[in-house]
Amino acid sequence: MGATIIGLVFMGATLVQVLFWLLLFSRLGRYPESVILEPEHPQTELPPVSVVICGCNEADNLSKFLDRFLSQDYPFFEVIVVNDNSVDNSEKILLEFKKKYSILRPVTIREQHPPGKKYALQVGIAAAKYDLLLLSDADCYPSSPHWIRFMQSTIKNDVLIGLGYSPFEYRHGLLNRFIRFEAIYTAIQYFSFSIVGMPYMGVGRNLIYAKSLYQRQQGFSTHLDIASGDDDLFVNAAANGRNTAVMLASESFVFSIPKTTWGGYYHQKSRHLTTGTRYKPLHQWCLGLLSASHFLHYTAGLGWGVATGQWSMILVFYLARATVVATVSRPILSRLKALSLWPWMLFLDVLYLLYYLVFAPVLIIGNPRTWKH
Repeated sequence: MGATIIGLVFMGATLVQVLFWLLLFSRLGRYPESVILEPEHPQTELPPVSVVICGCNEADNLSKFLDRFLSQDYPFFEVIVVNDNSVDNSEKILLEFKKKYSILRPVTIREQHPPGKKYALQVGIAAAKYDLLLLSDADCYPSSPHWIRFMQSTIKNDVLIGLGYSPFEYRHGLLNRFIRFEAIYTAIQYFSFSIVGMPYMGVGRNLIYAKSLYQRQQGFSTHLDIASGDDDLFVNAAANGRNTAVMLASESFVFSIPKTTWGGYYHQKSRHLTTGTRYKPLHQWCLGLLSASHFLHYTAGLGWGVATGQWSMILVFYLARATVVATVSRPILSRLKALSLWPWMLFLDVLYLLYYLVFAPVLIIGNPRTWKH
């Protein structure tokens, strides 16, 4: 009886996985090209945008990346950099950039505040002159000088939130492959859910929304008790199927610098994971079903094989799901300019089981209350 139950769990989990990939994620690969092509607004009709960047002890990254934000090909914008209690040369570097770029508005925070990025972001948003807020971080850089133009094009009619993509830079090695895979898998999920009218998160490295919406939501007031969640929890609370759009043009990407050690990656990810427990119940249920079916597809299959020796049937189910994942993921990876990961997809998909196991204690115990990456 026990082996039969394990077998049914394995087959059910596999079916759920196939349905997620075929019915939901495949939509991302078929997303209409017209949606991601450059908008056709004349320069004079483009709305002004406030770019808000927060950083703590980011002197090196500001030196390397800030000019890519400041030199955007866009007629009306400002760049607000919130220097949050830095003890390095951040303030000096910002003053040097200010001499060259009048659109730069440095804001320095010297007083202590609750842990997390939210206070700094609140200060930056309060300082913003324009209604469109385009958010990023000091350790990131836009992929093109047209980043603002593409991201702001999502905000029109009833749409007040635009979800962008933020991949990690390519490096050699397994860690980098896994970091890029995990970021892409996360993006596949939140983009796909948004496309079908169920937006549940965005990433603060590349996110745009209206300041008026932020004010109506009373900012981050519903989740000030936790350090993280300035991006995904805000989107989870404010977004719906009518007011949210996605932007997939490669010119709109914002690249992030990946961690180079497994320990650094663990610290970075553990900051974000517990926010999922604060998502709306429907989102938690859907994401929980996705994760559980992924995990059980492998573990229940292995358990059933050990218990019954039905390895040939298990192989059929495994190959069926693997074929679907490989087929559906290829156009998505092409769209996200990450085809180099495609030969590694199935291996990384298995390795993702370790991700579930390693980070499970974080969901139970909690995460560090800091916001510095």
